[in-house]
Amino acid sequence: MHPELGDFTTDTRTLVISLIAIGLGGLSTILALVLLKLIDFFTNVFFFHTFDLAHRSPASHALGLWVVFVPIVGGLIIGFMARYGSERIRGHGIPEAIEAILLNGSRVEPKLAVLKPLSAAISIGSGGPFGAEGPIIMTGGAFGSMAAQFLHLTSTERKTLLVAGAAAGMSATFAAPAAAVLLAFELLLFEWKPRSIVPVALASITAAICRHYWIGPGPLFPTATHEAFIGAQGAAFCVLGGVLGGLLSAGLTASVYFFEDAFQRLPIHWMWWPAIGGLFIGLGGLYFPEAFGVGYSTIGAVLQANVGLSVLIGVLVVKWLIWAIALGSGTSGGVLAPLLMIGGALGGLESIVFPGYGVGFWPMVSMAAVLGGTMRSPFTAILFALELTHEFNMLFPLMVAVFVSYALTVLTMKRSILTEKVSRRGFHLTREYAVDPLEIIFVREVMRTRLVALSPWLAAKDLKPMQRHGRYPQRLFPVVSEAGVFEGIVTEKQILEFQHEERTGQIGALANRTPVVAFPDEPLRAVVYRMAEHGLTRLPVVEREDPAKLVGLVSLRDMLKARFRTLREERHRERTLRVRQFLRLGVNAKSA
Repeated sequence: MHPELGDFTTDTRTLVISLIAIGLGGLSTILALVLLKLIDFFTNVFFFHTFDLAHRSPASHALGLWVVFVPIVGGLIIGFMARYGSERIRGHGIPEAIEAILLNGSRVEPKLAVLKPLSAAISIGSGGPFGAEGPIIMTGGAFGSMAAQFLHLTSTERKTLLVAGAAAGMSATFAAPAAAVLLAFELLLFEWKPRSIVPVALASITAAICRHYWIGPGPLFPTATHEAFIGAQGAAFCVLGGVLGGLLSAGLTASVYFFEDAFQRLPIHWMWWPAIGGLFIGLGGLYFPEAFGVGYSTIGAVLQANVGLSVLIGVLVVKWLIWAIALGSGTSGGVLAPLLMIGGALGGLESIVFPGYGVGFWPMVSMAAVLGGTMRSPFTAILFALELTHEFNMLFPLMVAVFVSYALTVLTMKRSILTEKVSRRGFHLTREYAVDPLEIIFVREVMRTRLVALSPWLAAKDLKPMQRHGRYPQRLFPVVSEAGVFEGIVTEKQILEFQHEERTGQIGALANRTPVVAFPDEPLRAVVYRMAEHGLTRLPVVEREDPAKLVGLVSLRDMLKARFRTLREERHRERTLRVRQFLRLGVNAKSA
């Protein structure tokens, strides 16, 4: 085996990126604090007509019927900012981050780092039923991207720093560093490598430390302690809770894009859509004030069972409706907090009929199930709920419900609420990851060993009949001396051109004496990259210790063998054990 091969391809460059990521962790915490204060500022401006940074719930306003116009004004401002500032501020942040990573080389416009948090603060501060996490994820990612653009980095390194800033922003907002790292890998990185894991984790950890001193410690939503074991009955009801959470997830996703399609059909410019969405926010908030804003206090109250039936129904119906309409209108705001709030309300209703396992049990189960099913990020949903509440006894119930919800949405919906937006812009995104078969199959397993080799002393005219009749499907011919020494290669095209010009000479004069080669002990991935780098489709294979010894030829066509092997493993069904074999084994055991 080649000694350079190992489990990972990471080098010391990761240390440099990690140091930059640590700095981004601190910066993202400041950005999160600024965004939260901006939301408080605009909430006070819009609902209480004061210039104050104190936290106040918009539900406690005294505007009466005039409150309907507050979200409309906010929507008008967002529309103008989007049209004359940057259209990228529209949406909830995470799909925009995905697009920047996959389609724009992880480059984000610098103005987006200012406009996105400002527009989100205005949107939420004017009553928008959104969370702050999506905008801060995009803002932290924008600053990470800008830092990378100022430095001499690769596109992959820019991606790592963009995601590091995004994860740090989420960690600082929710005091959930581990869930932020998982969110980064389940949604944004599109790889699982130490070169990205380490910097992203360090950025998230740094943000969590800074948050403790600058914003405050967690948990964000403390809840009661529950029993670690709930028994078979509890697990069965968690399955049912997962099914209900999955169905709600599907409904939430479908409703957002139903209203987005409805806005697309309006005969007016999209700049005015957020104001129309604001009208519905105002009407919903007039009837149910708790639907305004982020709703952290409502989430906490639901987990503490401090709300009545009317509040649970209001959240489930009104919050859902105005959130879907507003998000469909293209305004700015996040989805995590609304999903937690709506899922918690579902759990509150389940608590009425499901067996009781403690205060907040079913709201916590359902909010995780809805989050995992809607965003298709099950591990993030589980750990996120645990870190938000610090109730780690809930691990087992959360696993049951979240993975049931996840399975249901995966089987019934082609895309999530995040990837659907990317798809509607003309791009395809897969959320499945597996080891590349080219990484684990070696050249020696697929190379061709039955070859036609040419002598360097062979006259070109002697090859003319063979080429004319096409007796040899080979397109690349090794040149080997009588002593068996590999001296180079000659292509079919070179031979045909030589013959067409009716020139005289020997094959040795045509041969490339320093060809690009492959080795039998290297994975196919390395060979594919080498072919791409040099613009080749076929390579001679030589011994690593003795490059003068030819052992085969590998081509792109041979690479298909690796793909076919994977395809066969996925589709070919066979029974490898039979009842007779077990009976025979039993008889042999008795005889022994």
